[in-house]
Amino acid sequence: MPDAPTTTGSPDSGLGDDRIRALDAHWRAANYLAAGQIYLLANPLLTEPLRPDHIKPRLLGHWGTSPGLNLVHTHLNRVIKDRDLDAICVWGPGHGGPAVLAGSWLDGSYSEIYPDVSRDAAGMARLFRQFSFPGGVPSHVAPETPGSIHEGGELGYSLAHAYGAALDNPGLLVACVIGDGEAETGPLAGSWHANKFLDPVHDGAVLPILHLNGYKIANPTVLARLPRPELDELLRGYGHEPIHVTGDEPLAVHRAMAYALDKALDRIALLQRTARDERTARDERTARQEGTAERPRWPVIVLRTPKGWTGPEAVDGLPVEGTWRAHQVPLPGVRENPEHLRQLERWLRSYRPEELFDADGRPRPPLLADVPAGDRRLGANPHANGGRLLRSLPLPALERYAVPVDKPGATLHEPTRVLGGLLARVMEDTAARRDFRVVGPDETASNRLEGLFRATGKAWQEAVLPTDEHLSRSGRVMEILSEHLCQGWLEGYLLTGRHGLFSCYEAFVHIVDSMVNQHIKWLKVSRSLPWRRPVASLNYLLTSHVWRQDHNGFSHQDPGFVDHVLNKSPEVVRVYLPPDTNTLLSVADHVLRTRDYVNVVVAGKQPCFDWLDLDQARAHCARGAGTWDWAGTENGAGEPDVVLAGAGDVPTQEVVAAAGILRRHLPDVAVRVVNVVDMTRLLPKEEHPHGMSDHEFDALFTRDRPVIFAYHGYPWLVHRLSYRRAVHPHLHVRGYKEMGTTTTPFDMVVRNDLDRFRLVMDVIDRTPGLAARAVAVRQRMQDARTRHHAWIREHGTDMPEVAEWSWTG
Repeated sequence: MPDAPTTTGSPDSGLGDDRIRALDAHWRAANYLAAGQIYLLANPLLTEPLRPDHIKPRLLGHWGTSPGLNLVHTHLNRVIKDRDLDAICVWGPGHGGPAVLAGSWLDGSYSEIYPDVSRDAAGMARLFRQFSFPGGVPSHVAPETPGSIHEGGELGYSLAHAYGAALDNPGLLVACVIGDGEAETGPLAGSWHANKFLDPVHDGAVLPILHLNGYKIANPTVLARLPRPELDELLRGYGHEPIHVTGDEPLAVHRAMAYALDKALDRIALLQRTARDERTARDERTARQEGTAERPRWPVIVLRTPKGWTGPEAVDGLPVEGTWRAHQVPLPGVRENPEHLRQLERWLRSYRPEELFDADGRPRPPLLADVPAGDRRLGANPHANGGRLLRSLPLPALERYAVPVDKPGATLHEPTRVLGGLLARVMEDTAARRDFRVVGPDETASNRLEGLFRATGKAWQEAVLPTDEHLSRSGRVMEILSEHLCQGWLEGYLLTGRHGLFSCYEAFVHIVDSMVNQHIKWLKVSRSLPWRRPVASLNYLLTSHVWRQDHNGFSHQDPGFVDHVLNKSPEVVRVYLPPDTNTLLSVADHVLRTRDYVNVVVAGKQPCFDWLDLDQARAHCARGAGTWDWAGTENGAGEPDVVLAGAGDVPTQEVVAAAGILRRHLPDVAVRVVNVVDMTRLLPKEEHPHGMSDHEFDALFTRDRPVIFAYHGYPWLVHRLSYRRAVHPHLHVRGYKEMGTTTTPFDMVVRNDLDRFRLVMDVIDRTPGLAARAVAVRQRMQDARTRHHAWIREHGTDMPEVAEWSWTG
């Protein structure tokens, strides 16, 4: 890349030649270690000529981005030490794993966590051998990597994670390296708007470093090919002031990078100091109320260096450095190709390892001169191991929020509205410590959680108009119409030691399917690493769910996120379907206390019958599944004739209503009513920590009686969870089967054969000996369904016998 290094303004860093050479030595050492991890199985210090048996049999890893990441790591070390910064870095090009591992080995944090990978020749050999090797560490940044909060297996989330880490961390700098391939993803493109939500008073700072090395796996990147004026216009339009560093001559780039970082950090310090000055903040509040205040324009560094910089310029006559060919392993077949072996040796020796490491393989003191100490090291900062900083939430007593239930089904409440009161109290009680946030895509009020606004506002740094409500520069409710950004913010917030809740319409949480995959993988691995302290669980509240999206229609009706999550690591995932308000309170209290889980809670926001008082709700949630004797008709007669089971608020209502019909019309049929709150209870205990033993399951559902199961989501999930059980041949599941439209609430359950009349018909059809003597009852149920269809088409509402129904017992 022939361009001279440039920055906005003078590229003179003010650093002396000795300092620049020391930074270059650290950078060369990191590049050597990164390349060594990809290639070397032995001979780590090149104390003898390279032989084929020194080379790994399978060459895996990504070289192309590593030199740029090493440059950033080297220069962040300097400014952290010079300025005594509390800083972490989110490494967006996650496949640059060897670079981040190299940096943590050089600063000593890797050896502190993994003592067998000591900071000497033997440890270097282990560092090289373990990389992308069976029993070793992944090729990308991962939980095993000290200083990381970001899984590098999938691109697009780095900037959202960085902003999440900075929220409520006023003393923290979060650098974020964004690869130019990653910059093409939708989530990353949306994440540029996160600066409109960053409060310079209460939050830390994010410094994006857009690394343009020109290529993805096999193609050029869009932003790298944009003319510089157009790129600057784009970044300024996002609200940033770009500072450019461009070049391929190392010492010149070091000077330019040092200048750019100092300029960016001076700008950040000024913006924060101005915002945090009491008088200035007061003036800005007044200006913002008048709609005239300006939010800060934060710096962004645009770093242009060649892909695969300092690696082989050409291989087999084809250009490599500065092209897409440098992306992964620039020299393949080194064991088999003598010329490639010679070329690899020349490449590795070009870093002059004898100058960098002493005879014992220890880094020489000059190259460590700018490495910070203790927790200031990027590999050791406690914010990147958030469990070290985590404090338990001050959760209020549930008795203050529980609804009174004198008898089942006599009253109705909106469960999420009641929950909103509890969450507001948590917001109030964490006002000073600021370690709890609620995120959601523009749906907090829609989901009946507006009680939160009694305790805090919605984060917002733009102008405020007289028609706006609840906007606040320091608000801790985060709303933006991007599920990706909400998810990324919350993940970054949790992984740096705080608590939160993601409230979302059930159908559209699927937008973050890939993101939750990566977070679950992160938690699964983290749980196996003793040095990774547990973090607060990622809690979803899915509401506006499939059965009460009758007004928005088919596009808003999809309960499949539960299926997606339950496919994942059982030690990490939990799914709860509380059937009423008090069970929702009990479940919420539980999940907000948990660590290292992904908890999915599905609950309605519409008026829902109250079935259990608080003590009953707590006991029921602790069991996860149990009988509701008051709804059934067993009367201690041994095993029932049939089991009616429900999971979810609307299915539970239909089950209870069906039980009431059976009680009236077929009183001699012994009906057991079962409710399931915790879906993982259906799994065998060998497959999930919450699973039931066969003995427990058989006692609840029987071994051979018909089970009619009304389930909130897709019915085949219940079959998948319980296919090994003895009763499975007798299990019949009703649930959502893609029969959706804009219609009445009860018509949604009728369309999907989940309604009370259909459930009664199922009981009659599947209970041995009942069909012949219950013909009239079955016909009455079929007639009710027919009458329903005619009624809603004439009146546009549900039949009075449904709309006005309540449990009478």
